[in-house]
Amino acid sequence: MPASHEVISPFVKCAIVGASFVVLALSPASSAQRQREADLVDRAQPADLDYSVTKNGIPNLASIQFAWLSDGADWKDPPAGTAGHGRIKNDPDHPFLGNVDAIRQGKQPTLRIGDYRDPVLKPWAAEFMKASNDEALSGKLDVPFAAQARCWPGGVPGQDLYPAEPAYFIQTPKEVWMIWQRDHMVRRIYLRDKHSPNPEPQSFGESIGHYEGNDTLVVDTVGMVTKNNYIDNFRTPHSPKEHVVERFTISPDGKSLRAVVTVDDPDTFNEPLHMMMTWHKVRNPLIETVCSENNNDAIFFHQKLFPIPQAARPDF
Repeated sequence: MPASHEVISPFVKCAIVGASFVVLALSPASSAQRQREADLVDRAQPADLDYSVTKNGIPNLASIQFAWLSDGADWKDPPAGTAGHGRIKNDPDHPFLGNVDAIRQGKQPTLRIGDYRDPVLKPWAAEFMKASNDEALSGKLDVPFAAQARCWPGGVPGQDLYPAEPAYFIQTPKEVWMIWQRDHMVRRIYLRDKHSPNPEPQSFGESIGHYEGNDTLVVDTVGMVTKNNYIDNFRTPHSPKEHVVERFTISPDGKSLRAVVTVDDPDTFNEPLHMMMTWHKVRNPLIETVCSENNNDAIFFHQKLFPIPQAARPDF
């Protein structure tokens, strides 16, 4: 068949669109790309969605009817009155303006350059962040590393910042699964009260959890790998001693979800960090999007992006 008449399958179209969604959400975009950004996220909340907070005595997180869509790709400040250090912010010398806000203000978006001079950082972490910043500012990479855009697991709590595509929950008596549409990544939370004696480091670590009241899931995570695994999209690193506690709470009207997060890592931070992310409930059936398909920087984006992961040997 002549190239001009080739048919692109719906699955390939989903992969192309999905890859573009996340790259656009996490990367500075051209004016044409920014015009499309406003249409990437369907924020509608139909009246016939299930907005009940509780089902069967536990938080109503899971459904085949709805999904949860994050409100942005960066941590928010913790609730008012939270003691201690908040989130890591942008370097004051390099104000951050994301694509969505850039559209609203009619400006060009900027790179995510983290504040490596934040006194909460241990010296090695500050040096690491500065090197990452310099890599972007020097033009070695047009866009700094973002795990979700380049097909890497986002880690804990970094995966909570996944933008543009929805997340889902499955709740069973012994486990809760968090599933992200992109690559159908799965994070398992075991409903027990103790960690394994020596958990093997993994991208999402080892998570255990329990319910509090009828609206909250509390998750405790240790055992994260450190390579290409950050707590935010400013590429704030962590050590093997990272310990994360997330409190996922459904709002009283059932329309939104909030995670209040504490990151404790004595080898990386001089005190624990406290931050927050929110999601809103949407009607999104789970579809297939594959991050690595049609995500070749040399062909599609031309932005000197971080390489996507490649297996050293086939799985089958």
